[in-house]
Amino acid sequence: MGMHPPLDGLRVIEGSAFVAAPSGAMTLAQLGADVIRFDQIGGGLDFRRWPLTADGESIYWAGLNKGKRSIAVDLRSDRARELLTGLIVETGTFLTNFPARGWMGYESLSSLRPDLVMLAITGNRDGSTALDYTVNCAMGYPSATGPVGSDEPINHVLPAWDLICGQTAALGILAADRHRLITGEGASMTLALSDVALAAVGALGHVAEAQINGAERPRFGNDLYGAYGAEFTCADGVRIYAVGISPKQWSSLLEATGTEAAVAALAAERGLDFRDEGQRFGARAEISSLIGAWVTARPFAAVESRFDALGVCWGRYQTFGEMVAGDPRCSVESELFREVDQPGIGRYLTPGSPVAFGGALPVEPVPAPRLGQHTEEVLAEVMGLTTTEIGLLHDDGVVSCLDHPT
Repeated sequence: MGMHPPLDGLRVIEGSAFVAAPSGAMTLAQLGADVIRFDQIGGGLDFRRWPLTADGESIYWAGLNKGKRSIAVDLRSDRARELLTGLIVETGTFLTNFPARGWMGYESLSSLRPDLVMLAITGNRDGSTALDYTVNCAMGYPSATGPVGSDEPINHVLPAWDLICGQTAALGILAADRHRLITGEGASMTLALSDVALAAVGALGHVAEAQINGAERPRFGNDLYGAYGAEFTCADGVRIYAVGISPKQWSSLLEATGTEAAVAALAAERGLDFRDEGQRFGARAEISSLIGAWVTARPFAAVESRFDALGVCWGRYQTFGEMVAGDPRCSVESELFREVDQPGIGRYLTPGSPVAFGGALPVEPVPAPRLGQHTEEVLAEVMGLTTTEIGLLHDDGVVSCLDHPT
């Protein structure tokens, strides 16, 4: 018998698009919350977002909505808005990145449910629009990323701020729900994507570095800033990355590559103390030349065996395809993944929550819903509508139910 899901009993209504809010709500669903997502009939802004299958099904949409329930309504209809208002009020917890005004505003909803917990994600703190891409370009990282000597900004393909924002939103929902359990009070929360990014930039020291040191962080290519980490290519062309930050990591790397004496001689010649990771960084080119000579003379299998035997902190560069084909961490051998049949797409690896409870997943991964799959179920179960009432709403185009094809 599996464990009792930690968030069992928490129900969240989600009205959203793109990455931040859906990823935050999915995080809650992966821990056992009943997340009910509402969308426009026919799909919203992100329903056909790439990557797509050959048949036009969005792998992206399916990936961000695993484990949720889906209802489809005509958001332009006053009757649909009344239904959603009732659903949010009955449930009491609402996460959205849609404009939180009018019927979807906290003031309107909390007048019907004083202990409502609501979190609204915005682009900027003033409510203006921003996306991960427009936020990231202003955060300094594109100017510090890329090869040494390059002047062009380098955007990261990972929507990092969206993902961090989603996790922050999930944490905010849980914090407000705990506060409500203790005090009976609701909460109106706003979370700006740009604030999430700025908070991270500040926490990592970049704001203070610019303000106190008065210096811009230059590009260092793939070298690890302030410590030792470098890219190497094995004799058979396999690329790896090796790191020596802690004393144990540093000594293991030198022992594995047989470079202890040569590196000690380099330190003595330069008058440096490589116990200081900053001094390793300053001499990274010479150190990498010594370590690289050992790596480039050996095939990957020999390097892998030696590094693993001596506990070196290292990783292999691989594509998405190589990761899926050969990395046991991205397989059913890992406790994280299961093979899940996704309607319209097929059977593929699906992760559960990365938070392991007793070494196991708190909730087994399940498919993302089909659009409108749970409309009838939710309206009956949560709102108490009869089959006849739901059928009439469907016939009038207010809602879409898969069990009532048009």
